[in-house]
Amino acid sequence: MNLQQTPVAFALLVSSVVSPLVAAQNVQLPPPGQAQQALQQAIQQNPALADQIRSRIQASGLTADQVRARLAASGYPANLLDAYLGAAQPGPNTGTPSASEVAAIQALGLGGRTNEGLGLDTGLIRTRVDSLQAEALAAGRYVFGVDVFRRGTTQFLPVLAGPVPTDYQLGPGDQLVLILTGDVELAYVLPVTREGFVLIPQVGQVFVSNLTLDQLRSVLYTRLGRAYSGVKRGAQATIRFDVSVANVRVNQVYVVGEVRQPGAYQVSALGTALTALYAAGGVTERANMRHVEVRRLNKPVATLDLYDYLLRGDKRDDIRLETGDVVYVPLHGKRAQVTGAVLRPAIYELKPGESLPDLVRAAGGFRPDAALERLSIHRIVPLPERGSGPFPRAIVDVRLPVLRAPRDDPPPGTGTPPGEEAFGAVLVPALSVEDGDSVAVDSIPSLETSFYVAITGAIAKPGRYPWRAGMTLRDLVEQARGPAVGAYLKEVEIARLPADRSQGQLAETIRVPLDSTYLIGRDSAGRYLGPPGPAFAGSGAPEVPLQPYDNVLILQQPAFALQQTVQLLGQVRFPGTYALVSGKDRLADVVDRAGGLTPLAYAGGIRFVRAAEQVGRINVDLPRALRDRNSRYNIVLQAGDLIVVPEYLASVKVAGAVNAPGSVLWEKGRALSYYLDAAGGPSFKADGSRVSVRYANGQVRTRHRTLLLFTSDPTPGPGSEVMVPVRDTTVRKPDIVTVLGVVAQLVAATVTLVVVARK
Repeated sequence: MNLQQTPVAFALLVSSVVSPLVAAQNVQLPPPGQAQQALQQAIQQNPALADQIRSRIQASGLTADQVRARLAASGYPANLLDAYLGAAQPGPNTGTPSASEVAAIQALGLGGRTNEGLGLDTGLIRTRVDSLQAEALAAGRYVFGVDVFRRGTTQFLPVLAGPVPTDYQLGPGDQLVLILTGDVELAYVLPVTREGFVLIPQVGQVFVSNLTLDQLRSVLYTRLGRAYSGVKRGAQATIRFDVSVANVRVNQVYVVGEVRQPGAYQVSALGTALTALYAAGGVTERANMRHVEVRRLNKPVATLDLYDYLLRGDKRDDIRLETGDVVYVPLHGKRAQVTGAVLRPAIYELKPGESLPDLVRAAGGFRPDAALERLSIHRIVPLPERGSGPFPRAIVDVRLPVLRAPRDDPPPGTGTPPGEEAFGAVLVPALSVEDGDSVAVDSIPSLETSFYVAITGAIAKPGRYPWRAGMTLRDLVEQARGPAVGAYLKEVEIARLPADRSQGQLAETIRVPLDSTYLIGRDSAGRYLGPPGPAFAGSGAPEVPLQPYDNVLILQQPAFALQQTVQLLGQVRFPGTYALVSGKDRLADVVDRAGGLTPLAYAGGIRFVRAAEQVGRINVDLPRALRDRNSRYNIVLQAGDLIVVPEYLASVKVAGAVNAPGSVLWEKGRALSYYLDAAGGPSFKADGSRVSVRYANGQVRTRHRTLLLFTSDPTPGPGSEVMVPVRDTTVRKPDIVTVLGVVAQLVAATVTLVVVARK
């Protein structure tokens, strides 16, 4: 049973579900009993096929009842596709079906009729080029628009799915689908023959070439009405029909001229001139992008300006191609380069009659940092005018008149000269641009390379600021957000470039007066606000003009500093954060200000931590500092000091290599050995020669041994900690007998030397 001759609704429905996968001119449909089995086998082998069928059925717009009716009318089970009538869901596999899957799909009639050679209708660029360097883009050393076509992508292909445009003209190679519903349930696949006809069973041949779908529907009302009396226009019709394009034909077109891959290409009938250019790999750097011709039957039928497409997205001249069309890209015409402070520096092509404003507009206009006083045109001097000099270029300096009010589009009647165009606040004259010109738009120089003044010292925002004519010291102070707290407002120092450098001078300094009017802050009464300190009356200091590169130093008040605080915590009457009255405040002074020590205070256990320069804990003897104010322990305080006076702790902690670590009640006069014995004595791993005692105030003392094998032990105090370290077992302890033998030999040798010396 031939697909082109049998009106099988199932074949039409499923062929519209999945896009054509292989070429098949005559696809034999299976009987209804084998169709369901083949469909299940194909879905088991390719789970993604089920998702594709479900998605395509949903996109067709047919209801579930309509699908079942068409299946039943064709002799297939009405519930054959019930599992795929729900919402489309993404499947686990979206790959291309294998050969066996394609065979099963063809057996079901899913392959349909495809266009031979459609594989060439890819629009892919076979040669992928490297992207342009960022430096070339920034400097404008590239031809605008060429890189747009150099993409390894298929995003510029015509959309082959979905309905065709309303103005699409049918032709040989197209494949139509005709469905009749109502009193008659029929469906037909109608390929358009080479002569432009379609063959409709029981109707005959219908000429469709060069007709749109709307025109074809009008023709079918007449032709179908002869075979089916129920086909009528209006509500009284008992048979309705619908015709659509299942597959579009392939056109062979030719792309020649300045393209990367000239030749013949097969593109979809929906393809345009841009489609052909993308298929040919895009244009070369020698191409004329302002005049791309489309020739049909050896006559130009359209001219495409690629700048309309690239700059404005205008495709009105991008016509749809037909078989035999030639897309011709000639060599470029007049070109000019734009560099500098424009939004899109590049090399642009100009049409005849276009001038400097057109070139600036193509470059996107001026950047915000453009120096709009003038621009320069570097022009190649004509050969007869070059003479014998080595410089074949000349510079044309073009001044840009300033508008009274900046505007992008000046209203008519404003007096703008003909041909000139406003870009922001300036007018660009309609000067002619010659081939090979290079237009340079200068940018405003950076602050480091232009005139500036600097301000440092007691100022809120020190730094460099642009200098302008007539700028005064007050202007600079206001730009720097005013003097900082503690600024000396009687005078200021200005370092200025010297007028005479004969003696090696680098700068000359001057002192100028200031007053309180330089303060920016004011109260509700309008009076200037300043920090406490010496009064700076508004004496009316004269305005001081500044010169380029002046360096202004706002002085700091002598010995000015904000409050500095220390923390006193623990067993004092009034613990808290205390501010230092002067830079000579001592430990005993702040303890007195805190009301002295409480009865529970343990002065010997004071903890004194200095945060400045990360000094850390300092051993301080607070009792001596309180008794003797001239003692070295009565330390001078600094900002951030932390003083903690703990409670009296009548115990001694014993830790380390002892048999029973813990705390032992302190007893006055007890030696170190007492506390070691109370903790079970040193363990077998203890290093008894390095036992240390850390006192409550942070001081550390370690046991010492003398040459006569006597030891000097520190005496623990209340709140102290005894630490017994572990000895190093990797070092072998010397034998005492060997040591005594060596000592005896040394003594004998010494006695012998003495006797010999006396004789």
